[in-house]
Amino acid sequence: MLLQKREIKAVVLAMLIAVGLCVHSNRAHAAEAQELVVAGGCFWCVEADFEKVPGVIGAVSGFTGGKTANPTYRQVSKGNTGHFEAVKITFDPDKVTRSSLLNLFFRSVDPTDAKGQFCDRGASYRTAIFFSDTAEKDAAEAVKASAEKALGQEIVTPILPLNTFYAADSGHQDYYKSTALVITRFGPRTKAKAYKLYRKACGRDARVRALWGGDAPFAGQS
Repeated sequence: MLLQKREIKAVVLAMLIAVGLCVHSNRAHAAEAQELVVAGGCFWCVEADFEKVPGVIGAVSGFTGGKTANPTYRQVSKGNTGHFEAVKITFDPDKVTRSSLLNLFFRSVDPTDAKGQFCDRGASYRTAIFFSDTAEKDAAEAVKASAEKALGQEIVTPILPLNTFYAADSGHQDYYKSTALVITRFGPRTKAKAYKLYRKACGRDARVRALWGGDAPFAGQS
């Protein structure tokens, strides 16, 4: 009887250890999510594009690259903050690689334009890629060189060190799928509808298709 009790305890202990290892493994896997910060003009568009990509966990619109702490959307839009409209993309590297996302990024913007993107002009609307370490910088430079060769034109998108990323206010998150109403020149519209009208009027997809042709991954999907 004593032996049986010891055997039972040993089995229970082994099961608890196995469960603990499984939980630890799951937590470790979840902790492996990585982030990529890019600027591609209107952050609503970048967010909308990349949240469609399998392996992307989420995307947050915000600002980075400048010196103004906790900037507002209005401050950045007016200029002089040094910030770019940017998006922080969180992804599972087991499902999509950083290089794959960077390839998609270059083919979703006009990387030959140093003064803004499409109808949005000014420093805050320029393209950029931000890196946190040497490995991220090297990956960005390699993809940039490959994209430049594929495009056959000079790419002016800078690769910059990432400082603080400031998330935009909640009203600018998930704009492309929000049912909240806003006033547009066409009258009251949901943010989702206003976004589609803006994207078409701004000529984003038309310009990307003109540059990249069939390699444009998101054009016409908004």
